[in-house]
Amino acid sequence: MTGIVRIDDEVLGVEEFIRLLKFTGQFEGLVEQMVRDKLTVHAAKRAGMSLAQEEIQERADQFRRVQGLHRAADMNHYLDALGVSLDEFEVFITDSLYQERMMEQVCNDAAVHEYFQLNSPRFDSIEVSHIVVDSEGKAKELISYLQDDPDSFAEMAREHSIADTRERGGDIGKVLRGSLKTDIEAKVFNAEAGDLLGPFPAADRSFFEVFLVRAKHPATLDSDVAVEVRRLLREEWLMARAQEHVIEAR
Repeated sequence: MTGIVRIDDEVLGVEEFIRLLKFTGQFEGLVEQMVRDKLTVHAAKRAGMSLAQEEIQERADQFRRVQGLHRAADMNHYLDALGVSLDEFEVFITDSLYQERMMEQVCNDAAVHEYFQLNSPRFDSIEVSHIVVDSEGKAKELISYLQDDPDSFAEMAREHSIADTRERGGDIGKVLRGSLKTDIEAKVFNAEAGDLLGPFPAADRSFFEVFLVRAKHPATLDSDVAVEVRRLLREEWLMARAQEHVIEAR
């Protein structure tokens, strides 16, 4: 068994470390990230992307500065403590640069603009508030009351809602498509500002939700939407790359 750390006479090894990651639910996420990183590096190399030695050296120097490793001897001690060779460190630095450059290409401004133009309705947003109560009867009473006095929605949320948004008067804020449950989202995005919707039951009917649509915003390519577009471009690109390889859990 390869040891990681010793506590007195007890050696904690790689197998135990992996078992802990699995039990704590971290293993799958780390493996997925490793696969994504490798797929990106492979794609960059297949695309003929090249890195200048100066770039690699600059990134390595940056890494050392961040770690406070200002002398060559400090770096050597650091790598020895990790059990990592200088060649392995260079591969790590080089791969990180490949990943960065590849994603800059995949998610460049032109790609973001094109994706937005083709999918703009997907980025419509609404401002919405909700009230969550524990029975359908309460929800229907609230709707009846709010239809006569819609301006009291925030007050009713603070008084009756069991959601963690109650202190904000039920305000969820601005949301994009995909942020709400499918059955609710379709109705909310088709509603008009000022509309009350619900009650929507939870799957187990343990709570019921009432929504108020406060405002609707047609899609615009602002900074928040650009961040989401880049995320979608990255995810779709990675999914396509995964189809090009045989990936098996071992």
